This record gives sequence, structure tokens and C-alpha cells, in this order.
Amino acid sequence: MPDFKSINQPFSNTINIDGNSYLYFGGTAYLGIPQNQDFINLYLEGIKKFGLNNGTSRTNNIQLGIYDEAEKVAAARYGAEAALITSSGYLAAQLTVKALCRLGKVIYGPAAHPALWLVENQTRNVKLFRDWAAETIETINLSEEKTWVLISNSMNNLVPETYHFDFVKEIRKDKNIILVVDDSHGIGVINNNGMGAIVDLPKQENVENVVVASMAKALGVDAGIVLASNKMINKLKVTNTFIGASPPSPAGLHAFIHAEEIYKKALNKLKSNMTMFEKASNLTWKHEWDFPVYLLGDVNFSQRLLQKQILISSFPYPNPTDEILDRIVLSAWHEKEDIEKLIAAIFF
Repeated sequence: MPDFKSINQPFSNTINIDGNSYLYFGGTAYLGIPQNQDFINLYLEGIKKFGLNNGTSRTNNIQLGIYDEAEKVAAARYGAEAALITSSGYLAAQLTVKALCRLGKVIYGPAAHPALWLVENQTRNVKLFRDWAAETIETINLSEEKTWVLISNSMNNLVPETYHFDFVKEIRKDKNIILVVDDSHGIGVINNNGMGAIVDLPKQENVENVVVASMAKALGVDAGIVLASNKMINKLKVTNTFIGASPPSPAGLHAFIHAEEIYKKALNKLKSNMTMFEKASNLTWKHEWDFPVYLLGDVNFSQRLLQKQILISSFPYPNPTDEILDRIVLSAWHEKEDIEKLIAAIFF
């Protein structure tokens, strides 16, 4: 059996091991950005302009202007009033939940990502989202507590299932709701041509929407982002976590700023790949509209595909003791021939 845990090459649509070439349908590089030459050229341009990294605090008296610029671009691009960018999605989530949990009573949504946990062994809510939503409405409306912090993923990318937060409108208007949503697998991919979750969250006076996300998945940048109101972003920027942490590579943010058309083109390519796969395969597997992940019910599926030189996502998550999930993940880096070979391997 080849060693798939010591790969020494970039991930792409193909992986070469021991002289054998495998088609790769896994990971989270939905837009194929790590192998997008136009994006790589922008990144190299950023390195030449800003250097490899910046290890200083964002509160240092000497600053690179690109961080404020990237935050303004991100806020405008994803429909938020303001943005905050950190060195990772995990840091963005931790910074946010630790600061905001002090403001009200916390309720976690189903299968909330560990990056959102306040403690290492946070109890995992295993309810269906619709059941959790109904229970949350009742709990808050019957309580004397005034301020609540609801923490949830925007979707369960493993199942997959996109969550909708219109239920918040049924909460009493005299309650203050801070809705924290992790959109790491949605931003750049789903919701209004990659706009992400924040544009669809309920807009009302008693609800403060806060979206956190990793930029390392669809967007291809080793960074994290928070999208929220000016008031909320200003509150987060004076936390010790933000003040004490080094920012991400300025080169990556240079690429992000100038890559809007690259992202759009890659998203169109991804949608074409999805259309081709879904039409030809006549899917009965669990999948979510506009999201390129397909859950396979057969636990032996990955091994059958491996025999045909095809690698898919197949591992227990998030805990090593959980059941193995076999999933096909499409990316913009896949070509028409790749999709055809995948279809043939599945059905012929």
C-alpha cells in the first residue's frame, strides 16, 4: 500500500506516488487556487513587494498598509460593514468566541467546529439543525436572560448540509442576539456566487451577525477572517488575542486583493465540473446544491476507487474514533477528462 501520509508534492488534481499517478478528489481547495498559476504569480509579486512574512503585532507603531487595505476589500467583497484578518481561521474563530461569550449566554449549534469551542472538550450538540433551532427559539423566548450568543457552522460540510438561520426571526425582539457563524467551507463557494453566509443572515435590530472563516480553503490564503459591523470589529481589535498575534503573510493578502476575477473564473469552472458530474452520474448520494462534496453511503467505496487509481476523502472526523466518511470532493483544478474517468470508475 502506498504511503499517502508522507506526500512530498503539492496537492492537485493528480498525485504521483511510487511511479503511479492517482486522480485526487479530496481536500478543501474547492477553487483550485493552490495550483492556479495566475494566483501564484500574484503571490510571487506580493513576496517581491512585501517579503515573506511580517512578525510584528498589528498594534505596532510601524505598520504595513496592506492589512487595512485587505480588510476593506474583504468587507466590500463579502457584503459586510467591516472585516478583521488574522493569521488563521482557527485564530479568527477563537478570538471571536472568547471575546463575545462574555456578552451573553452561549448556545452551540449542532456539530460546531472545534475552532469555535471555548474549552478543549466542548460538548458536541448532535441534534438535527431544525430541532436545535426550534429548541433554541423556545429556550430564549421563555428565559429572562436578555443577551444570547448563538454559535454555529454555516453548514455541515461532512454530511453535507447548508444551514439556514431565518429561525432567529421567531425570537422575541426584546432579546439581544449575537449570531456567530463559521463559514469556512462556504465563503468563496456557495451563497450568491461565493459571497458567503453573511449576505443571507437575518437583518434586524436585535441581531448582531458575525461571520468567521478560514481563508485557506476556497480562497487559498493562509489567513482567517471575521466579517461584522464596525462596532463589533472595533471591539475585537482591542482584545489581547488580536493585539498579541502576528498577522498573516502580506504576500498572500496582496494576491487576495487582486484575485477577484481569478476567483470568479475558478468558481465558474467548479460549477461546470459539478454540472457535468451530477448530470452523468444521476446522483442518489447525499449532497447539497451548489456545494462540491458528495457523501457516499458505502464505506468500502474508497477502496474500490483506489484500485482504479482514484483517491477520495476517507477518514474519521473530527475525532479518530468517529466513523469513516467517504466523500468525493470536486475542485476547479479538475479537468473534463478527470470527471469522465471518475464517472467511469464509479459506474463501469
